Amino acid sequence: MPSPVLAPVHSTLHRVPDAASVDPAAPILLFDSGVGGLTVLGELRKVLPQAPVIYAADMAGLPYGTKTEAQVTARVAGLLGRMTERFAPRLVCIACNTASTIALGMVREVLEVPVVGTVPAIKPAAAMTRSGVIGLLGTQATIRQAYVDRLEQEFAGGKRLLRYGGPGLVEAAEAKLRGEPVDPAAIIRAAEALRAMPGGEDIDTLVLACTHFPLLEEELTQAFGPHVRFVHGAEGIARRIAQLTAGQEFTRRVPDRALFTGPGEFPGAYGEALARYGLPEGGRF
Repeated sequence: MPSPVLAPVHSTLHRVPDAASVDPAAPILLFDSGVGGLTVLGELRKVLPQAPVIYAADMAGLPYGTKTEAQVTARVAGLLGRMTERFAPRLVCIACNTASTIALGMVREVLEVPVVGTVPAIKPAAAMTRSGVIGLLGTQATIRQAYVDRLEQEFAGGKRLLRYGGPGLVEAAEAKLRGEPVDPAAIIRAAEALRAMPGGEDIDTLVLACTHFPLLEEELTQAFGPHVRFVHGAEGIARRIAQLTAGQEFTRRVPDRALFTGPGEFPGAYGEALARYGLPEGGRF
Protein backbone atom coordinates (compact mmCIF):
# COMPACT_ATOMS: atom_id res chain seq x y z
CA MET A 1 0.00 0.00 0.00
CA PRO A 2 1.19 3.57 -0.48
CA SER A 3 2.91 5.20 2.45
CA PRO A 4 0.95 8.10 3.92
CA VAL A 5 2.44 11.56 3.82
CA LEU A 6 2.43 13.14 7.24
CA ALA A 7 1.57 16.78 7.05
CA PRO A 8 2.74 19.69 9.15
CA VAL A 9 0.28 20.83 11.78
CA HIS A 10 -1.26 24.23 12.28
CA SER A 11 -0.92 25.24 15.91
CA THR A 12 -2.07 28.11 18.03
CA LEU A 13 -1.06 29.04 21.54
CA HIS A 14 -1.28 31.78 24.11
CA ARG A 15 2.27 31.57 25.40
CA VAL A 16 4.97 28.98 25.90
CA PRO A 17 5.89 28.90 29.59
CA ASP A 18 9.48 29.11 30.71
CA ALA A 19 10.86 25.58 30.86
CA ALA A 20 12.02 26.00 34.46
CA SER A 21 8.49 26.90 35.59
CA VAL A 22 6.86 23.71 34.29
CA ASP A 23 6.20 20.90 36.75
CA PRO A 24 8.13 17.89 35.37
CA ALA A 25 5.11 15.69 36.12
CA ALA A 26 2.64 17.96 34.30
CA PRO A 27 1.03 15.87 31.55
CA ILE A 28 0.40 16.54 27.89
CA LEU A 29 -3.37 16.40 27.41
CA LEU A 30 -4.52 14.84 24.13
CA PHE A 31 -8.21 15.35 23.41
CA ASP A 32 -10.43 13.76 20.77
CA SER A 33 -14.06 12.87 20.30
CA GLY A 34 -13.09 9.19 20.43
CA VAL A 35 -10.05 7.02 19.80
CA GLY A 36 -8.84 8.64 16.57
CA GLY A 37 -6.37 10.75 18.51
CA LEU A 38 -4.49 7.57 19.38
CA THR A 39 -2.91 7.92 15.93
CA VAL A 40 -1.38 11.16 17.23
CA LEU A 41 -0.36 9.53 20.51
CA GLY A 42 1.45 6.79 18.59
CA GLU A 43 3.63 9.40 16.88
CA LEU A 44 4.10 11.37 20.10
CA ARG A 45 5.49 8.25 21.79
CA LYS A 46 8.23 8.15 19.14
CA VAL A 47 9.50 11.69 19.74
CA LEU A 48 8.68 12.12 23.47
CA PRO A 49 8.55 8.64 25.00
CA GLN A 50 9.29 10.09 28.43
CA ALA A 51 6.37 12.56 28.43
CA PRO A 52 3.47 11.87 30.81
CA VAL A 53 0.18 11.80 28.89
CA ILE A 54 -3.52 11.97 29.63
CA TYR A 55 -5.66 10.88 26.70
CA ALA A 56 -9.23 12.20 26.86
CA ALA A 57 -11.95 10.70 24.65
CA ASP A 58 -15.35 12.34 24.61
CA MET A 59 -17.23 9.15 23.81
CA ALA A 60 -20.50 10.61 25.08
CA GLY A 61 -20.25 13.30 22.41
CA LEU A 62 -19.20 11.00 19.56
CA PRO A 63 -19.52 11.67 16.66
CA TYR A 64 -18.76 15.39 16.41
CA GLY A 65 -19.20 15.42 12.65
CA THR A 66 -22.99 15.42 12.81
CA LYS A 67 -23.24 18.19 15.42
CA THR A 68 -23.68 21.91 14.84
CA GLU A 69 -20.80 24.32 15.21
CA ALA A 70 -22.37 25.77 18.35
CA GLN A 71 -22.71 22.33 19.92
CA VAL A 72 -19.09 21.37 19.17
CA THR A 73 -17.69 24.69 20.39
CA ALA A 74 -19.59 24.67 23.67
CA ARG A 75 -18.79 21.04 24.38
CA VAL A 76 -15.07 21.15 23.56
CA ALA A 77 -14.39 24.45 25.29
CA GLY A 78 -16.32 23.36 28.38
CA LEU A 79 -14.65 19.97 28.69
CA LEU A 80 -11.15 21.28 28.10
CA GLY A 81 -11.69 24.13 30.53
CA ARG A 82 -12.65 21.71 33.28
CA MET A 83 -9.91 19.22 32.45
CA THR A 84 -7.20 21.87 32.36
CA GLU A 85 -8.29 23.13 35.76
CA ARG A 86 -8.30 19.61 37.17
CA PHE A 87 -5.14 18.15 35.65
CA ALA A 88 -2.95 21.26 35.03
CA PRO A 89 -1.43 20.03 31.75
CA ARG A 90 1.65 21.70 30.31
CA LEU A 91 0.06 21.64 26.83
CA VAL A 92 -3.25 20.69 25.26
CA CYS A 93 -3.52 19.02 21.87
CA ILE A 94 -6.89 18.91 20.15
CA ALA A 95 -6.23 15.75 18.17
CA CYS A 96 -9.44 16.11 16.17
CA ASN A 97 -9.90 17.95 12.88
CA THR A 98 -13.57 18.70 13.49
CA ALA A 99 -13.00 20.15 16.95
CA SER A 100 -9.96 22.11 15.77
CA THR A 101 -11.57 23.69 12.72
CA ILE A 102 -14.62 24.70 14.76
CA ALA A 103 -13.61 25.31 18.36
CA LEU A 104 -9.92 26.23 18.46
CA GLY A 105 -10.62 29.95 18.73
CA MET A 106 -12.91 29.53 21.72
CA VAL A 107 -10.50 27.11 23.39
CA ARG A 108 -7.79 29.75 23.15
CA GLU A 109 -10.07 32.10 25.02
CA VAL A 110 -10.65 29.76 27.95
CA LEU A 111 -7.24 28.10 28.35
CA GLU A 112 -3.99 29.61 29.58
CA VAL A 113 -1.70 26.89 28.27
CA PRO A 114 -0.29 26.25 24.78
CA VAL A 115 -2.81 24.62 22.45
CA VAL A 116 -1.95 22.58 19.37
CA GLY A 117 -4.70 21.82 16.89
CA THR A 118 -4.84 19.98 13.61
CA VAL A 119 -6.47 20.98 10.33
CA PRO A 120 -6.86 19.28 6.94
CA ALA A 121 -3.50 18.82 5.20
CA ILE A 122 -4.43 20.61 1.99
CA LYS A 123 -1.09 22.38 1.55
CA PRO A 124 1.10 19.25 1.27
CA ALA A 125 -1.56 17.49 -0.80
CA ALA A 126 -1.55 20.35 -3.31
CA ALA A 127 2.22 20.15 -3.57
CA MET A 128 2.10 16.40 -4.10
CA THR A 129 -0.68 15.87 -6.61
CA ARG A 130 0.27 15.24 -10.23
CA SER A 131 -3.22 15.11 -11.64
CA GLY A 132 -4.31 18.31 -9.92
CA VAL A 133 -7.31 16.58 -8.34
CA ILE A 134 -7.32 16.09 -4.57
CA GLY A 135 -9.87 14.23 -2.51
CA LEU A 136 -10.65 15.36 1.02
CA LEU A 137 -12.27 12.83 3.30
CA GLY A 138 -13.53 14.26 6.58
CA THR A 139 -16.56 14.47 8.76
CA GLN A 140 -19.65 16.28 7.58
CA ALA A 141 -18.88 19.17 9.94
CA THR A 142 -15.25 19.54 8.87
CA ILE A 143 -15.79 19.70 5.13
CA ARG A 144 -18.22 22.61 5.35
CA GLN A 145 -16.01 24.88 7.44
CA ALA A 146 -14.87 28.27 6.15
CA TYR A 147 -11.43 27.35 7.50
CA VAL A 148 -11.24 24.62 4.86
CA ASP A 149 -12.33 27.14 2.21
CA ARG A 150 -9.45 29.40 3.22
CA LEU A 151 -6.92 26.57 3.10
CA GLU A 152 -8.15 25.66 -0.38
CA GLN A 153 -7.91 29.26 -1.60
CA GLU A 154 -4.45 29.76 -0.12
CA PHE A 155 -2.76 26.50 -1.01
CA ALA A 156 -4.76 24.73 -3.73
CA GLY A 157 -5.29 27.48 -6.27
CA GLY A 158 -5.44 25.95 -9.73
CA LYS A 159 -6.18 22.52 -8.25
CA ARG A 160 -9.53 20.77 -7.82
CA LEU A 161 -10.44 19.83 -4.25
CA LEU A 162 -13.30 17.35 -3.93
CA ARG A 163 -14.75 17.04 -0.43
CA TYR A 164 -16.79 14.26 1.07
CA GLY A 165 -18.10 13.93 4.61
CA GLY A 166 -18.06 10.20 5.11
CA PRO A 167 -20.93 8.98 7.29
CA GLY A 168 -20.03 5.87 9.23
CA LEU A 169 -16.25 6.14 8.85
CA VAL A 170 -15.60 7.30 12.41
CA GLU A 171 -17.75 4.46 13.69
CA ALA A 172 -15.86 2.00 11.45
CA ALA A 173 -12.52 3.17 12.86
CA GLU A 174 -13.81 2.85 16.41
CA ALA A 175 -15.03 -0.68 15.68
CA LYS A 176 -11.68 -1.67 14.20
CA LEU A 177 -9.83 -0.52 17.30
CA ARG A 178 -12.20 -2.61 19.42
CA GLY A 179 -11.14 -5.63 17.36
CA GLU A 180 -14.47 -5.93 15.56
CA PRO A 181 -14.91 -6.60 11.83
CA VAL A 182 -15.09 -3.43 9.73
CA ASP A 183 -18.16 -3.11 7.55
CA PRO A 184 -16.75 -2.04 4.17
CA ALA A 185 -19.99 -0.31 3.10
CA ALA A 186 -19.10 3.14 4.45
CA ILE A 187 -15.61 3.00 2.94
CA ILE A 188 -16.84 1.85 -0.46
CA ARG A 189 -19.53 4.53 -0.36
CA ALA A 190 -16.92 7.22 0.29
CA ALA A 191 -14.73 6.07 -2.60
CA GLU A 192 -17.67 5.89 -4.99
CA ALA A 193 -18.99 9.30 -3.92
CA LEU A 194 -15.66 11.03 -4.54
CA ARG A 195 -15.13 9.30 -7.88
CA ALA A 196 -18.64 10.28 -8.99
CA MET A 197 -17.83 13.98 -8.62
CA PRO A 198 -16.62 15.89 -11.71
CA GLY A 199 -12.96 14.95 -12.10
CA GLY A 200 -13.18 12.37 -9.36
CA GLU A 201 -11.66 9.58 -11.43
CA ASP A 202 -8.41 11.61 -11.51
CA ILE A 203 -7.94 11.78 -7.73
CA ASP A 204 -4.38 10.78 -6.93
CA THR A 205 -4.05 12.29 -3.45
CA LEU A 206 -6.45 11.89 -0.55
CA VAL A 207 -6.43 14.10 2.54
CA LEU A 208 -7.50 12.12 5.61
CA ALA A 209 -9.08 15.05 7.44
CA CYS A 210 -9.98 13.13 10.59
CA THR A 211 -7.55 11.53 13.02
CA HIS A 212 -9.73 8.41 13.03
CA PHE A 213 -9.19 7.73 9.35
CA PRO A 214 -5.53 6.56 9.40
CA LEU A 215 -6.83 3.61 11.42
CA LEU A 216 -8.65 2.58 8.21
CA GLU A 217 -5.68 2.97 5.88
CA GLU A 218 -5.71 -0.67 4.78
CA GLU A 219 -9.41 -0.58 3.96
CA LEU A 220 -9.13 2.80 2.23
CA THR A 221 -6.29 1.51 0.05
CA GLN A 222 -8.46 -1.38 -1.06
CA ALA A 223 -11.30 0.99 -1.94
CA PHE A 224 -9.29 3.75 -3.66
CA GLY A 225 -6.49 1.69 -5.18
CA PRO A 226 -2.73 1.71 -4.62
CA HIS A 227 -2.18 4.72 -6.90
CA VAL A 228 -3.87 7.10 -4.44
CA ARG A 229 -1.57 8.53 -1.78
CA PHE A 230 -2.83 9.54 1.67
CA VAL A 231 -1.93 12.66 3.62
CA HIS A 232 -2.50 13.07 7.35
CA GLY A 233 -0.96 15.06 10.16
CA ALA A 234 -0.14 12.81 13.12
CA GLU A 235 3.64 13.03 12.80
CA GLY A 236 3.53 16.77 12.27
CA ILE A 237 1.43 17.25 15.39
CA ALA A 238 3.91 15.22 17.43
CA ARG A 239 6.83 17.27 16.12
CA ARG A 240 5.06 20.51 16.98
CA ILE A 241 4.38 19.33 20.53
CA ALA A 242 8.06 18.41 20.86
CA GLN A 243 9.07 21.88 19.66
CA LEU A 244 6.79 23.63 22.14
CA THR A 245 8.02 21.55 25.07
CA ALA A 246 11.71 21.66 24.13
CA GLY A 247 13.91 22.10 27.20
CA GLN A 248 11.21 21.04 29.65
CA GLU A 249 11.80 18.18 32.07
CA PHE A 250 9.53 15.14 32.05
CA THR A 251 8.83 12.87 35.01
CA ARG A 252 6.18 10.14 34.90
CA ARG A 253 5.15 9.83 38.55
CA VAL A 254 1.95 7.93 37.77
CA PRO A 255 1.05 5.72 34.80
CA ASP A 256 -0.39 7.42 31.74
CA ARG A 257 -4.13 7.03 31.48
CA ALA A 258 -7.13 7.33 29.21
CA LEU A 259 -10.24 9.16 30.36
CA PHE A 260 -13.64 8.67 28.75
CA THR A 261 -16.96 10.45 28.99
CA GLY A 262 -20.20 8.53 28.81
CA PRO A 263 -21.73 5.39 30.31
CA GLY A 264 -20.56 1.83 29.93
CA GLU A 265 -17.78 -0.32 31.26
CA PHE A 266 -14.25 1.02 31.02
CA PRO A 267 -12.01 0.12 29.34
CA GLY A 268 -14.22 -2.62 27.99
CA ALA A 269 -13.45 -3.60 24.42
CA TYR A 270 -10.85 -0.85 24.10
CA GLY A 271 -8.58 -2.26 26.78
CA GLU A 272 -6.22 -4.16 24.49
CA ALA A 273 -5.87 -1.26 22.06
CA LEU A 274 -5.27 1.25 24.84
CA ALA A 275 -2.57 -0.96 26.32
CA ARG A 276 -0.81 -1.04 22.94
CA TYR A 277 -0.64 2.74 23.09
CA GLY A 278 0.80 2.71 26.61
CA LEU A 279 -2.43 3.54 28.46
CA PRO A 280 -2.78 0.79 31.05
CA GLU A 281 -4.91 2.92 33.38
CA GLY A 282 -8.18 4.65 32.75
CA GLY A 283 -11.19 6.32 34.20
CA ARG A 284 -13.92 8.89 33.53
CA PHE A 285 -14.13 12.64 33.39
